[in-house]
Amino acid sequence: MAHYAKLSEDNEVLTVLTLADKDEQNEAGETVESLGQAYLEKHNNWPAHLWKKCSYNTINGEHLLGGTPFRGTYPAKGFIWDSENEMFKPKKPYASWVFNSSSHNWEPPIESPETTTTIDGREIPDFYEWDEINQTWIKGPTDYPSL
Repeated sequence: MAHYAKLSEDNEVLTVLTLADKDEQNEAGETVESLGQAYLEKHNNWPAHLWKKCSYNTINGEHLLGGTPFRGTYPAKGFIWDSENEMFKPKKPYASWVFNSSSHNWEPPIESPETTTTIDGREIPDFYEWDEINQTWIKGPTDYPSL
């Protein structure tokens, strides 16, 4: 089963569809992305160049089954196709964040604090939210219920 991301003209992923392997193979049984794109154009009334093959088994630059990672990560609605680097990226969450091509994720200019709160003798990780205006992390509510 092949997977293809349907893109907008702005390279935003609109949805991901599956395609039978035979619908992207040539007479020799070889996978050819352009054949899959042509099939999807014909059957979905969407331009062939706005379909990009993706790998269900590639997450954050790693292939879950030990194979070769393909195009960064498996996309979801709202992801962006980076044509220059031939990869899918999650949508940029904040203007100050920078894409890390090794982890395939957006990273803040400063790392999130890793603190905990002790409740009933148990360490519970604290929640922080990014404050883009002040370029800092703000600790979330600490009204944890009793465990």
